[in-house]
Amino acid sequence: MNYRIAHIKISLVALETIIYKETIRIMRIWVQTVAPPAITMTLYFFIFGKLIGSRVGTMGGHSYVDFIVPGLITMSIITNSYSNVVSSFFGSKFQRNVEEIMVAPVSPAVIVIGYSFGGMMRGFVVGLVVLLVSFAFTSFKIHNIGLLISVSILASLLFSLAGFTNALFSTSFDDVTMIPNFILTPLAYLGGVFYSIDLLGSPWKEISLANPILYIVDAFRHAFIGYSEIPFSYTFAILIFANTFLFSFNYYMIKRGYGLRT
Repeated sequence: MNYRIAHIKISLVALETIIYKETIRIMRIWVQTVAPPAITMTLYFFIFGKLIGSRVGTMGGHSYVDFIVPGLITMSIITNSYSNVVSSFFGSKFQRNVEEIMVAPVSPAVIVIGYSFGGMMRGFVVGLVVLLVSFAFTSFKIHNIGLLISVSILASLLFSLAGFTNALFSTSFDDVTMIPNFILTPLAYLGGVFYSIDLLGSPWKEISLANPILYIVDAFRHAFIGYSEIPFSYTFAILIFANTFLFSFNYYMIKRGYGLRT
């Protein structure tokens, strides 16, 4: 019993340390982690929301700027959650300081949770900044705050875990940027951020339904403006299953010590 209590205390200290390190890292380089996404999304709001949106008119019964705001916030959360973890954990591998964690009596679950929490934190911070910026271009009210919070947590956790997986398999800095550039970004842009999938004909509409980001964007849109094209129960099922799978996979790989050397 005393051994278990001691082990729990050590795990909590390790978890707190990793989270503290990740928090300091995000805040110390906020010019790289927070400012660029906020500036980029401001340009999106201005160009697509104001300039192009005024010509598009309405979509789904809402103004175009109101329609795209939830998708842009979603894109900010998932891309920043992903990039924070993949860069941070690969950096630890590259600098060899992850080996210090591995030799300590720390559960692999603590490592995965700690780094994932850092990714979620950056995703939330950037998402909040983008939300505040959006109020300069639109005046909508949040439709369902509970749905917004729950989907934000599950989505940011999913892409934090995905970033961790990417970092595990990466052997160079090129590998770190490959997945975001060639997979994550295209999926985000094709995930219904700027358009309704009802505009797509067959078979493109059916193909779009295979994009997991589409479900997240749709659930966010329902939480913000009350408009959705897919039952958000599907979103929860996908997010819960994917999070469980990725956490278990990362736990197993860390326990085996796979991919901890570059």
